[in-house]
Amino acid sequence: MREVDRRSKYNRRTFLQGAATAVPVVAVAASASLGIEDAWAENGAALTPAQLKTLVKIARDIYPHDFLGDSYYITAVKPWDGKAAKDPAVKSMITDGVSRLDQDARDRHKVPYAEVGWEADRVVLLRGIEHTDFFGKMRSDLVVSLYNQKELWPKFGYEGSSAEHGGYITRGFNDIDWLPKV
Repeated sequence: MREVDRRSKYNRRTFLQGAATAVPVVAVAASASLGIEDAWAENGAALTPAQLKTLVKIARDIYPHDFLGDSYYITAVKPWDGKAAKDPAVKSMITDGVSRLDQDARDRHKVPYAEVGWEADRVVLLRGIEHTDFFGKMRSDLVVSLYNQKELWPKFGYEGSSAEHGGYITRGFNDIDWLPKV
């Protein structure tokens, strides 16, 4: 029979050493006002972190999928920073669009767009700018940049291209399991 040593491998000294190293790291991160979830926005080339965070919130509100993490939306929005760095017209369009949306949110909710708590309230704000070039460009670009991520395809049930596997006739053409059997 095997005997299990139930004594703890940690003692007070080990705990205090770990805590002593963790406190300065937390203090530095808090003083720099960097959150782990917002660190990706800090290295933008042309857009500010607030603008990038707002673009992610816009992307999530235009194409809402609760089962997707923010990382997929960040991947879809990140190329806009590169486009804004290369083209002043794109930077101006994004800056003006985000500024208008933030101003509309402040007028109605007293906070910027990214901080409006309810999705329904943000959608009302988006409907107010849906006729603008900014909204049209965001919506049309997000269709490609969000849904063309291969990591997402299985989450939506898409198995990818079938041409290199002989086409859909031999690979899933008759896999209709959602219709009732007659």
